Amino acid sequence: MPEVMFAGPDGRLEGRYHHAKQPNAPTALILHPHPLHGGTMNNRVVHALYERFRGMGFSTLRFNFRGVGKSQGRYDGGIGEISDATAALDFLQAVNPAASMLWVAGYSFGAYVGMQVLMRRPEMGGFVSIAAPASHYDFGFLAPCPCSGLILHGEADELVPEPSVRKLVDKLNTQKGIKIDYRTMPGAGHIFTPEQTEKVADAAQDHVMTVLNRARMSMAAD
Repeated sequence: MPEVMFAGPDGRLEGRYHHAKQPNAPTALILHPHPLHGGTMNNRVVHALYERFRGMGFSTLRFNFRGVGKSQGRYDGGIGEISDATAALDFLQAVNPAASMLWVAGYSFGAYVGMQVLMRRPEMGGFVSIAAPASHYDFGFLAPCPCSGLILHGEADELVPEPSVRKLVDKLNTQKGIKIDYRTMPGAGHIFTPEQTEKVADAAQDHVMTVLNRARMSMAAD
């Protein structure tokens, strides 16, 4: 799991990168929770998602937002962190110029940043949003949402009430051509236990493989 340092808008950013063997492998960027609340790229959920995407044959990058770990700069209220994520995508695309698909996955604050990135990169093929903070941030920018994806939420989330996320999902599902795979986890709060984390990773893998297999079948039909 090689350590990488790449140029960000406010200094160098620290990451962990796995390069897939397939020359046109899909790519995935994994985004961590809030930097001011202990979020790092080594977060349990982030690490689990990283490993699952890697196992599915993706070139996969997780990294620390500015001011976290060895990443330079300081927390910027979300604006700078969105710029960090787009810089991370630039790095991913530079080393994977023939990538077949581009995905972003995020947990909590990382889910918010990931969905902001969707709007800046129309070439995105899919997304995974875990515990999206729909009651803390306005997700109205997803109009229209550029691609379909997975949203997963704990039914007992004490920080982000599940109905606020369901409302977001219902709104997105009214958009033409958008299908949100919405899954809830009984008994799960905002922080997932190790056992729940495995279920989160299972759900992400199930969703991503379904999309990839559908894409392969349509290519074969052509």
